[in-house]
Amino acid sequence: MSLPRDAFHAPAEDPLRLAHEWLFEDGPVVVHARAGRRVGAALVGELEARVVRLRLLDDVVGGGDLYPMVHAEFRHVGDVVNRAAYTEDTGRRLLTVLGELAQLAGWVSSDAGRHHEAQRVYLAGVAAARSAGDHALTGQLLSSLAYQMTTVGDPRDAVLLARSAAKGARQATPVVRALLHERVAWAAARCRDRDGTRRALDTVDELYEGRALGIAEPEWVYWLNRHEIDVMAGRCLIELGEPELAEPLLTAAIAAYPTGHAREIALYLSWLAESYARSGNLDAARATLHRARHTAAGVHSARLDSRIHEVTSLA
Repeated sequence: MSLPRDAFHAPAEDPLRLAHEWLFEDGPVVVHARAGRRVGAALVGELEARVVRLRLLDDVVGGGDLYPMVHAEFRHVGDVVNRAAYTEDTGRRLLTVLGELAQLAGWVSSDAGRHHEAQRVYLAGVAAARSAGDHALTGQLLSSLAYQMTTVGDPRDAVLLARSAAKGARQATPVVRALLHERVAWAAARCRDRDGTRRALDTVDELYEGRALGIAEPEWVYWLNRHEIDVMAGRCLIELGEPELAEPLLTAAIAAYPTGHAREIALYLSWLAESYARSGNLDAARATLHRARHTAAGVHSARLDSRIHEVTSLA
């Protein structure tokens, strides 16, 4: 099944239907397995394209719905890596696909509230990415795990892991490095490390502004833009006790966000509500939380549900 990129910006019910069709169709691994154990460039190309499609589905489908199909894809590719025959170059590409799927599977698991599963898959992805010699992807996987640890683990450990990920990928492209330093900033903010947070956010700004059209970034950083960076800065400001400075950053980012991305909009509305609540504007906080709940209706995301519940206690 081949769909245009625009298909993933349709109303939420359409991506969910596509996701379930994906779950029940025969994927390229199954089709190629019928033809023998030898794996070539054609299968790898199909798998690379499917990772992109799954990643775009994550923009509009909650982790509770996307979890089974992402993990099925991860298992299928893992079987190919372990059992099939292929050249060294094909093997490197397969390991990269497996690492990218591990990052997505970990992210979806975390969104679905399966944190132990997320950690296991992230670490499996680290092994695949390292074997492929992909330092940027290795950093992305470790950084993603640090992001989860910031919220559901010890943020001090998360800071160490996020900084290690950023240092290990210091030769990566500018936008990749900006993403990794965002995770450093968030972990530092959760530790109430004002200086560390400011340094990391300044580094994010410098790296993002230093990006260039001539530098090819990995596809998996397509979503990081100025508004996303402002959202993270706003979240950090709230953690550091400056909610009034976060409000304009969050408001502008929410207004610019694609309407089909319900989970992210609802999450960012929850941060806006918290900024209002911590600034003493409880009426605005309650009204914004109402918008968040309305936007979140039908999105199966344990992370989102937990976040809205947490902010509700403030307002």
